Amino acid sequence: MQHLIAAPHSGNHTTFVSGPPGSGKTTLAVRRLAHLLEVGVPAEQILVMVPQRTLATPYYDFLQRPEAPPGVVVDIATVGGLARRTLDLFWPLVAEKAGFSPGRRPRFLNVEGAQYYMARLAEPFLASGAFEGVSVSRVRLVTQILDNLNKAAAAGFPLEEIAARLKAAWGGESARLRVYDQVQELALAFRQACIDENLLDWSLQIEVFWKHLLPLPQMRRYLLSGYRHLIVDNTEEDIPAAHDLLRLWLPLAESALVLYDTGGGYRLFMGADPQSALSLAVECQEQVALGESHVTTPEMEALGARLAAPFVEVPEPVPGGASPLPALEWEVRRFFPEMLDWVAGEVSRLIMEEKVPPGEIAILAPYLSDALRFALRQRLARYGIEVRTHRPGRELGEEPAARCLITLAKLAHPTWRRPPHPADVAQALSMSIADLDPIRASLLTGIVYRTRDGQPSLTPFHQIVPEMQERISYLLGGRYDELWRWMEDYIEMEGRQATDEGLDHFLSRLYGEVLSQPGFGFHGNYDAGVVATNLVDSIRNFRRAADPSPLPRSGPLGPPLQGEGETMLGGEGDLALEYVDMLERGIVAAQYLPSWTLRPRDAVLLVPAYTLLMMNQPVTVQFWLDAGSRTWMERVYQPLTHPYVLRRDWDEGEVWADAHEVRTREEALGRVILGLARRARRRIYLAVPT
Repeated sequence: MQHLIAAPHSGNHTTFVSGPPGSGKTTLAVRRLAHLLEVGVPAEQILVMVPQRTLATPYYDFLQRPEAPPGVVVDIATVGGLARRTLDLFWPLVAEKAGFSPGRRPRFLNVEGAQYYMARLAEPFLASGAFEGVSVSRVRLVTQILDNLNKAAAAGFPLEEIAARLKAAWGGESARLRVYDQVQELALAFRQACIDENLLDWSLQIEVFWKHLLPLPQMRRYLLSGYRHLIVDNTEEDIPAAHDLLRLWLPLAESALVLYDTGGGYRLFMGADPQSALSLAVECQEQVALGESHVTTPEMEALGARLAAPFVEVPEPVPGGASPLPALEWEVRRFFPEMLDWVAGEVSRLIMEEKVPPGEIAILAPYLSDALRFALRQRLARYGIEVRTHRPGRELGEEPAARCLITLAKLAHPTWRRPPHPADVAQALSMSIADLDPIRASLLTGIVYRTRDGQPSLTPFHQIVPEMQERISYLLGGRYDELWRWMEDYIEMEGRQATDEGLDHFLSRLYGEVLSQPGFGFHGNYDAGVVATNLVDSIRNFRRAADPSPLPRSGPLGPPLQGEGETMLGGEGDLALEYVDMLERGIVAAQYLPSWTLRPRDAVLLVPAYTLLMMNQPVTVQFWLDAGSRTWMERVYQPLTHPYVLRRDWDEGEVWADAHEVRTREEALGRVILGLARRARRRIYLAVPT
């Protein structure tokens, strides 16, 4: 491997390295980066490219180590990040050609911002009866139509072809064909509205980058000639548009290291194309295949191959090779709660007897519901074991910590006239104050919570009659009073100020000054802390994407959803209300780094299986819950889009049939099994309820 680290850094020396997870590819890339910096390659000439920011963690960690060269800033980006950065820089050269207003700056939308504007545009469609007969929630309707735009940009086909491709592959009832036409109409309306308002969602950023920006000589000099040394990781998880860019770039680079994970492609539903990534090998001068895993044992390798063999092609077992049995444990229980009891007990035994750090244990499920998370958290809490969870793609407003914070925000802003429901107040108090159980929280809420003229208010604990104070306890009452006093001070301060300080600033202060302190519910709660951070970032991004200028009630994006006033934003208060409305209607959270990178050593990881794969972090022990369930191979119901039909390699004349569904499900299950086994160091437990 040393010859790859110290390979020439001039003369267009390009290398394609493939291998299974754990074979040392990313470690090789980090050491290659260190070598380039050591031999004097300017940091501004180096680009590290990854399919999503969370996979760049090893590179960020290296650059923050003491042994890294001081003051070095290496660009680490996704193809979307490159597109956004260069569009912002070269905007005056492309704005008019792409149909935008050249006199206004572009406003880049993240996932949440795109959902917000798409939801506003979808309102008149839904009111007119569009999408009838399709059983899907409003937020999923919005995200699936955005998925269609993103898949078109990722694969490089025209946006106008979405309906034609979906209809050509549909073999069911004819009523669905009309729905696809409505999907196309809404997608085109959204695209035109974005152009009219100088808004760029991810799909529009990629499309403008390819059609209008990349052909510019100035752009090619800046990007393709500016970065002379490339390190490209996890190409199998990236989109075809990124691979197309690399095909242009590789012949011009002084050096390049391109990494490919065999058996990967877990982001197929987001446009990843492993076959397109594999074709990059012929663009490189040298091809290297790594075989040996530095993470798993031979027994674990044998187990992964044995479990995946019915679904995908795996190497034939070596006669006399390692047995998979030492790497496997299983337990069959009759009922699901019994299975969870066994899992919690076995996790405790591993920690206490085998001294496995809690952070080296992962409990995996095909889907992680609120009920399952609560049940396991409660069981593990009996053993004094902390839990850390992460569920990407989940609606941010469904997180209990987010609901708690928004409820407290409503109480601290009575002029909004958005009094929360008493049940929400009780839940917020129960979560905010440590050891305040739901029964006493409900009792306390019934006494202190009042609403007058649409304005909510709380009264202090010391005004409660002594009998009720004793039932709630003076300790918990003192904590409540501390929270109440802080909020009263905030309300008084806001009344004296001419402008609102902003919802994100309020939540940052509330979390830092009260909720994260000892005696309060967010103290030591990893999940709540991450959700609070994500919520603050979400509000901040929303404010940046929102247009500070008046938005007329009639226009391409329609009227403000709150239905009040003539503009979308009349100030920070109106913006905060707009955000709260959006959150409560439902919005799938964007990707925030703390959710992926936080790995406390003293907390067991509880995540969906695909999340562990995309974290790309091995653990010592894995538990696979409900291992006999078909949900391990079922994909999410998406009637308005299709992850396979809207790919570049799909035959447009072919109809999607049951045979396609079965084959792709089995292939996906095989990839998941192999991927999980290759990220387990010692043992896998199968938990099976009958």
